[in-house]
Order: sequence, then C-alpha cells, then structure tokens
Amino acid sequence: MRRPLHRSLHLYEIATLLCALALFGCHKQNSRAYNPPPPPDLNDAAPVRPGSQAHVSESRHGAPAAPASVLPETLKGKPAVVEVGLASWYGPPYAGRKGADGTVYNQNAMTAANLTLPLGSVVRVTNLANEQTVVVRITDRGPFVRGRIIDLSLAAAKATGVYRAGVAKVRIEAFVPPPGPNSIPGGRWCVQIGAFYNPEDAIQLKNDLMRRYATAKVIEFQGPTGYWVRINPKQPDKGTATEIAESIHIPDAEPFLTRTD
Repeated sequence: MRRPLHRSLHLYEIATLLCALALFGCHKQNSRAYNPPPPPDLNDAAPVRPGSQAHVSESRHGAPAAPASVLPETLKGKPAVVEVGLASWYGPPYAGRKGADGTVYNQNAMTAANLTLPLGSVVRVTNLANEQTVVVRITDRGPFVRGRIIDLSLAAAKATGVYRAGVAKVRIEAFVPPPGPNSIPGGRWCVQIGAFYNPEDAIQLKNDLMRRYATAKVIEFQGPTGYWVRINPKQPDKGTATEIAESIHIPDAEPFLTRTD
C-alpha cells in the first residue's frame, strides 16, 4: 500500500533540513594571517616540557591587561632605522600571552613584533600600497618567516590595510630607546630554531646542541605553532650569534637570529 503523500513530503523536509545542518556544520573559515611563535619569557626560566600548558598572563580579575599607552601620531627627528620589506599580522591564539618584553599581548593595542629592533622601539609603519600609516611599539619578537620584517597587532594591521591582504610591503621608520644601564653595545642576541611539530624532535635537537655548544645555554619551549629551540651564547653579541646560526643546517628548521633586549 502506498504511504500518504503528506507523510512522504514530511520525511523529505526532515531529510533536507538534516543535509543543510550537516553542510553548515562542516564549513570552516580559514585564517589569512601568519602566526609567529613567540619567544619564552625574558628570564628564560625552566623550559616547557611536553604535556605542560603554556602560561597565560591575566590581570587580577582574570581579564587581559589593558592596552598600551596611546603613541604619538607623528614622530620628530631622524629615525635610527629605515627598512622596506613585508609585514604580516598576528592575533589569536597570542591574545593574552606574555610577549618578549614581559607585557601581555593585546591584539587591540598598537604594538608589533620585530626580530632586531630593541624592545620598546617606536616604529612608524607605512603600507606602500595605500600609504596608510600607523605608529606602533615593539613588544615582541617575530615574524619567523624569511623576508618579513614586522608582525603587526590586529589593530595596527586593520589601520594600515594589512589585515585583509595578510601580507603587504611596508616601510618602517624606527626610533629606538636610549640604552639601559645593563645594556651591551650592539644589543644581546640569540639563535632560535624551529618550529617542530613533535616535542621529541625539539628535545633531541636541544641535547645535540648542548654537546656542540658547551658554553651556550640551550632551552626548548612550546609556542602556539610548535616547539622551538633557543641558543643563548655565553657572549651574546651579534657576531657570535651569527656564527652559530650560519653553522646550523637542519632540514625544515631554519635558524633565526633575534635580539633579546
């Protein structure tokens, strides 16, 4: 006996609804930004071990720290460094994590990451495609991708048009802070290698490097994109760090020269 027509239509509607829900649930939006792995805290305390959770700094009430002070819109004088290269940006999962200068990263503040400028440097960043400009403060280290010279916070990326492009050619004009009482000429430098998907690979590299560089402090730590190894030379000048970086040849794990102060 044939089933009533209205029941057949009812079953068809249910099947259509389930298919629509399945398609909607499978849709994912891909991020267009590169997320550079952050360095560990400045004190380079105990290395992160497999299975441990990365520390997330928060305010007393559990919320991320307040944005950095508003920077001047215009800067006077001659910049210490002028460079042209590629800029990218970073946001989650770095929001709320401690940056290289010890402050909590706020993606809505005008900050940025750079490998070679002293922490605290004030930088004017100009998107050469649209001439949009923003002033940021260097609070973290990165980007760990060849050819990129600065990683902007989410807010700074939106202000310059880098957010939608993901990567854009920019000019940076850096005004560096005066040397501190414990600073050394030319700054303090280290070598960072990674990122490794498996923590065992990072630990193995760390053990190999400790035998090779007996006078260096070698640590491994976990970042949002994998596990990294850092070599802190006994003599932390740029020349020594450069020699170490040039002597390391590991497939799929580039060494990066980065400043720690």
